[in-house]
Amino acid sequence: MGVPQHRRSKSRNRQRRAQQKLEMVSFASCPKCQEPKMPHRVCSSCGYYRDREVVKQD
Repeated sequence: MGVPQHRRSKSRNRQRRAQQKLEMVSFASCPKCQEPKMPHRVCSSCGYYRDREVVKQD
């Protein structure tokens, strides 16, 4: 079983933890209706994805 040989310093721990932050969700505008949508997803307002209708909207 592995046992730590040396204590990890505060700065080394904090440098590692600084990378574990949350990132902002990115939005793209739909080319069909210009509504904001998440990238690589079907637009919830018009139902289009990559210039073709995937979900029928009423």
